[in-house]
Amino acid sequence: MADLRVSDQERERTAQQLREHFVAGRIDEDELNDRVQQAYAARTTGQLGALVADLPQLPLSPKEQKAALAERRHQLQRRLVQETGGGIALFALCLIIWISDGAQGQFWPIWVAIIVLIPLIRNGWRLYGPSPQLDQVERELEARARRGSERGRHRGRYR
Repeated sequence: MADLRVSDQERERTAQQLREHFVAGRIDEDELNDRVQQAYAARTTGQLGALVADLPQLPLSPKEQKAALAERRHQLQRRLVQETGGGIALFALCLIIWISDGAQGQFWPIWVAIIVLIPLIRNGWRLYGPSPQLDQVERELEARARRGSERGRHRGRYR
């Protein structure tokens, strides 16, 4: 990994980090100049990494925070949709049964759809609403996954 070639953008990003450390007082002007020259001359990720290895991580910029939030939100959305897939398949099966029965009377598959959609809508609001609650959605997904794995272990014992 340290032998990968770097781009001009990566060199510039490292030089900008070094400038921010200079402003914070972690390195002096001579060291800044020396490290920036080395950053622009660097050819590999290992060489760039060595220039900032003894410096602490800088806080994320607002742009980086927004990108990290969007990525986390996207991952949670994917997990929600995956978990809802089984419920949608169940709704489709109930719909097929209702249609094959002549599509007469009350449309009872709607109850299955409602049961499937309520958690999806609630968590969608938590992801994209005015006050995102990503941690809460993540905790609920993890709890569901643990319950599912525990059920699987218990079934395996009794077979």
